[in-house]
Amino acid sequence: MSDESDTHRPAFWPTGSGPRLPRIALMGEFSAGKSTLANLMIGTNPLPVQVVATQLPPVLIQHGTGPTVMVDLEGNETPCTMAAFQDINTDATAYIRFHCVEDILTKCDLIDMPGISDPNMSSAVWERVLPMADAVIWCTPATQAWRQSEASVWQGIGASIRQNSMLVITRSDMLLTERDRAKVLKRVRAEAGEQFAQLVMMSLSQAQDAAEDAELWAESGADAFVAHFMQMVEKLAPGLSGAHEMPEATETQVAKTPVSEANSDMPQIVPRRPVLRRQDTPEQQLPSEDTSPDPGSYMPKFS
Repeated sequence: MSDESDTHRPAFWPTGSGPRLPRIALMGEFSAGKSTLANLMIGTNPLPVQVVATQLPPVLIQHGTGPTVMVDLEGNETPCTMAAFQDINTDATAYIRFHCVEDILTKCDLIDMPGISDPNMSSAVWERVLPMADAVIWCTPATQAWRQSEASVWQGIGASIRQNSMLVITRSDMLLTERDRAKVLKRVRAEAGEQFAQLVMMSLSQAQDAAEDAELWAESGADAFVAHFMQMVEKLAPGLSGAHEMPEATETQVAKTPVSEANSDMPQIVPRRPVLRRQDTPEQQLPSEDTSPDPGSYMPKFS
């Protein structure tokens, strides 16, 4: 990270000073599992199911109980309602800021990015927000893992972000045999392994179904993902200060520090198995006259 003067920061950049949490962006092509992974991590669905993913700009998810707002390119904030979502102008909106009270959000902020391959949305929609992130979790589906279009975009992202990021091969359950899974993992590791700090294969559907089943949770790949994710946050947390930091503008290669060796003197964060939690509680749901929480709806989360 390198400090920049206020004149170099966009008007929509988060304000504040003092220590801040790492910001982790969830990225990948359309339908790669980004939002599903975000929901699994948080333990709740932060946005109404009626909202189509392609309609949304980046969503900044933070700990707290503040109102959900749309932040435009000038930094102005507008309260979010269902009607506002239907008419959102992604070209004029920097991001949506959403708050919820979940354990994982005491460790980091999450940025759920739109799909990079959406033909109906300019790449500028996510490119202008990406510098806010300290690292990326890139989702790529196992059946079409690490396409050339993904590799091309990733090569254009600064080394200061790439060296701390994780590649997650989602939908591993769509591969029929263990041999198929090993083959895909070997190929992706060869093509992209050196470009990420960590690489894991994961079945999001199995992780969602695991509830308190530790064996299924581990079999889904979620255990490995959680461990790497917590190490990522530990590595990033020291030294982050305020909203005035910008990633390095240069593309110079930075030597990767193994995550497992970083900050060895920090207290160890121990990943926990998922616990059942109500989905869409009244305090977390966006204001809307058309939706109401389903008291029988549950999903797992980790912290």
